[in-house]
Amino acid sequence: MSNICIECRLVPRSISKWLVHLPGRLAVLGLVAGSASAIQAQYFKTTFIFGAPGDPSCPGSALIAQTPGGNLIGTSDNSCDGGQSGAAFEVGYEGANFTILEGFGTNLPASGLTLGTDQRFHGTTTYGGSRNHGTVYRLSTEPSIVYEHDFEGGADGGYPSAAPIQSSTGDFYGTTNGASTQYAGTIYKIAATGHYSVLHVFSTTDGSRPAAPLVEGSDGNLYGITGSGGQYGYGTIFRISPAGDFESLYSFDGTFGEYPIGPLIQASDGNFYGVAALGGAQNAGDVFKMTPDGTVTVLYDFPANGAGGTQPGGGLVEATDGNFYGTFTNGGAGGEGTVYRLTKAGVFTDVHDFYFGSGATPECTLIQHTSGKLYGTTNAGNYYEHGTMFYLDMGLAPFVRYLPVYGQAGATVDILGEYFQPGVSTVFFNGVPAVNPKITSTYIEATVPDGATTGYITVTTSKGILTSNKPFVVH
Repeated sequence: MSNICIECRLVPRSISKWLVHLPGRLAVLGLVAGSASAIQAQYFKTTFIFGAPGDPSCPGSALIAQTPGGNLIGTSDNSCDGGQSGAAFEVGYEGANFTILEGFGTNLPASGLTLGTDQRFHGTTTYGGSRNHGTVYRLSTEPSIVYEHDFEGGADGGYPSAAPIQSSTGDFYGTTNGASTQYAGTIYKIAATGHYSVLHVFSTTDGSRPAAPLVEGSDGNLYGITGSGGQYGYGTIFRISPAGDFESLYSFDGTFGEYPIGPLIQASDGNFYGVAALGGAQNAGDVFKMTPDGTVTVLYDFPANGAGGTQPGGGLVEATDGNFYGTFTNGGAGGEGTVYRLTKAGVFTDVHDFYFGSGATPECTLIQHTSGKLYGTTNAGNYYEHGTMFYLDMGLAPFVRYLPVYGQAGATVDILGEYFQPGVSTVFFNGVPAVNPKITSTYIEATVPDGATTGYITVTTSKGILTSNKPFVVH
């Protein structure tokens, strides 16, 4: 039998699930002994176990997000255990107070959720709506839900699997997978007024199946990937302006990867990074890099021997240490996947090995909570064998996160974090104080002050000064 390590004690995998602390369905697992190449200074904890009666069956690859109250919110489809319905859920950052916010039946809310400046969460269902080609919706944690668009399956789009993102202008932009070769995916816009419009329809030659969320670049344009199509059929990287001017920037040919997965990100160095599921020098996938002028190179080729894991599970997150973190769905010392770290110089390290008792098959893209911890989900493993939520503490300090991405004097900016003190804390935009911000213990609404310039947002708190994870761009 294979073994797992719970608090550094090896036990048979076949009985490991019975050793989990069940009250509240929390599994507090201590420091896990990973592979020889793993960093030993981190702390891993399984915070929630999915699959109990009444819970979503499993989180799949859906993105999770942080709420203004500091909790985690996400969606779960019903593909892991027939008969259970998909749902949107909220859970405390330590795993307490699990709540189903909305049930979606068999409509597959696989996208995860995006927090908007309206303090609502925005997502999609792959099916459902008037034509059963999917929907866009917004959800609050009260809960209440509003469906914003029903896809028809033609030129307006169909079968979305990514949540829309909010741009600096307040509009939302998203993608759909498309319903046919003729309509091989779309890029859509939902204006702040609620008006829906299609910006681009993919025709396979310029890409197909844009299944990942978009990212707003520092130039104000939107960037994304398609999972297939393009000149060689292996997917593309594209750019589109808010007005709909579209350009296919790169077609994957296998050399720099095939079939990109997870969201594209723009890192602190201004370059774009992503993950390819296959291709590269070892045909095992890679992490690719694209400069703002569209030049694509490989940052790191995943090895064919699976050292540190196999089969990329999602995209990358850039943490506040300036490094990238990602997941593999298989391999590693426990055989159930890994979390890896990659520097911008291409230095790879396995930082956590999954064993069945602490969760298995992480298909997620990680997020960094403002506590500094990295959160993610697994698609299997643990007591009910339907997945877990976990965090990995790499010793990174708390920080503040803001939205939207950019703004100018007079714009409203929402700030997430902790240790805020109503009536005491002060908010600074690159050293310029905001006037009369609205402050709660974990959430601030501030106005960009006159004279503010591009730079970090800082907030005085009961624990000292917290700094934003990236500069706020004033333009």
